[in-house]
Amino acid sequence: MHPVVLAITLLAAIATLLLPKKHALVPLIVVAFLTPFGQELMLGGLHFFAHRIVIVAGLIRLIYMRLSTRSRLIRRGLQRIDKIIFALIIVHAGTYILLYRSVSAIVYESAFLLEAGGGYFLCRYFIQDREAVLQVTKTLAIVAAVLSLCMGYEFLTRVNLFSYINGYPIVPWVREGRVRAQGSFANSITAGTFGATLFPLFFWLWKCRNHKILGIAGLVSSAAIAMTSMSGTGVMTVLGGILALCLWPIRNHMRVARWSIVLTVVLLALIMKAPVWFIIARFDVIGGHGWDRAHLIDLAVQHFSDWALMGTKDNATWGFVSWDQCDEFVFQAESGGIGCLFLFCVILSLGFGMIGKARKRAAGRLQEWFFWCLGAVLFAHVMGFWGIDYFDRIRVWWYLFLAMIPAATMTARYSIAKSKKAAPDIEMAPAIYVARSS
Repeated sequence: MHPVVLAITLLAAIATLLLPKKHALVPLIVVAFLTPFGQELMLGGLHFFAHRIVIVAGLIRLIYMRLSTRSRLIRRGLQRIDKIIFALIIVHAGTYILLYRSVSAIVYESAFLLEAGGGYFLCRYFIQDREAVLQVTKTLAIVAAVLSLCMGYEFLTRVNLFSYINGYPIVPWVREGRVRAQGSFANSITAGTFGATLFPLFFWLWKCRNHKILGIAGLVSSAAIAMTSMSGTGVMTVLGGILALCLWPIRNHMRVARWSIVLTVVLLALIMKAPVWFIIARFDVIGGHGWDRAHLIDLAVQHFSDWALMGTKDNATWGFVSWDQCDEFVFQAESGGIGCLFLFCVILSLGFGMIGKARKRAAGRLQEWFFWCLGAVLFAHVMGFWGIDYFDRIRVWWYLFLAMIPAATMTARYSIAKSKKAAPDIEMAPAIYVARSS
């Protein structure tokens, strides 16, 4: 680990222990997205990446809080989506260990449990209401602004500024003469997807009366990260987020829209000569190639029996580029079997369902926009899943966002329930809630 990164990591760990609760996630976000990928400490043969060290510090704080106060860390307890997320993490780790049956597999999955399980629980503790979501969003806007400037410089000069605190030069990819900036990420695809999935969240920040300037900065930075990455996945993801935002006028008719999508897919399956997932190959933006993603899905379908039980370690032998699990759905299937794939899809379904129900209960147009933007972020993630698996620090952003869903939706649910309980007439409850919230 470079001395500068080590100093930043130690300061971030101390800050995580000492900062007020509403600011305690700031150090993790800064270290996760503004230090070079791969920076780690080797202790006893174990790899401790910078952001994992900060997560350990956060978990120490949680343990201290639990022992000193004896109170529940998450006020309203774990929700169903929380339990499904933890179930997916455990099943993923268990199937991987059973598949490889080695000490190295146990060590590897222990690190995954720390990063995914520990990181998610840490985010759930620090994000328990809408105000916490706002604080995280503002922090992400500042981080995205810094990252976009670094990636813009990299795009123009082919010099990655994070090389100076990395210990060795980071050479950006070049495709068809165009630099694919990656910033602090492992490659340009995850970097572009990270920026793209932030776009709808910054749009909500722009909608907030007191945060318009920061929201505009976030929107510009998000688009800049996606574009300078020169990644087809990043560009398609940001376009997907924008499309979701544009569906606002038909927000009360989404059931019809969803069934229309299903019928369209069925119709395409009937008229296309190739399997329907090869529609991905038709999308070619900024020189990207969608055929390999479609081919990867096709290989996974053909070898269903090989991975269905608990994943596979032989996918590299299936055919061309089958070693590259550049699709989150394929990754879940091949690394954990049908169980992981099912739980992953359940998480997405629950997330959309919780956000949709909360939007219908929203008090006022701004709150409704808040939930609509959360749904757009989730939709943008789904778009990104078709082009990349979340294998580097973008995984931190994924679990951070997942923690926002129950925090935001449960706050709305309990606030309205409390208003109805206090109201003398149930019919007047919405009006009372609006008055209190204003």
